[in-house]
Amino acid sequence: MNKMLIPILFALGTAIFWGCYGPTIGNAQAPKLDGRPLWSPFKPYVFIGIAYLVIAIIGGLAVMKIKGDSFSYSGQYYPAAKWGFLAGCLGAFGAICLTSAMMISKGNALLVMPIVFGGAVSVTAIVSAIKLGGVNQMSVPLWGGMLLTVVGVVIVAMNTPHGHAAPSPGAGGHAEHAAPHAAETPSHTDAVNPYAAPSETATESE
Repeated sequence: MNKMLIPILFALGTAIFWGCYGPTIGNAQAPKLDGRPLWSPFKPYVFIGIAYLVIAIIGGLAVMKIKGDSFSYSGQYYPAAKWGFLAGCLGAFGAICLTSAMMISKGNALLVMPIVFGGAVSVTAIVSAIKLGGVNQMSVPLWGGMLLTVVGVVIVAMNTPHGHAAPSPGAGGHAEHAAPHAAETPSHTDAVNPYAAPSETATESE
């Protein structure tokens, strides 16, 4: 029983961390200046990679040392490097897809995350079936479960609130103050550096 409890606890930990991943990265949504986002989804994605670097590499090496693992990745240890790197690539591509989805949906985790986790369960089932013996061995209840997953994702997506909070009065006042000045500012300046507008405003005010 204890041998089954530990994997279940780790699985629950994964669900908690990954479940919080979407709302957290949604906080990195770029504000707009003159109708354009200040940054692309790749800007927070870089720091996702840095987090992996700190936790996975440094932490992984430390735990390997504690566990007495060999630091060699050649010979009989090569599968650890090959499949670990491939899994890391899949995780990285998944992270950029999820980050882009959260940015484009304006941080709407209720819309994005059910699709991610519902789809991931179905993909895992199909890949596992192919690996273990082929799609023909997939049972009818398994297909039914995946169909229910798709139906559940559609229901959640259709009933998710898509509205966003109205801007605060302070933010609105700033936008109204900045709009007339933006019309007077040459467009090529904005294209070169979107941060130039506030400094120019301060200069002209003086």
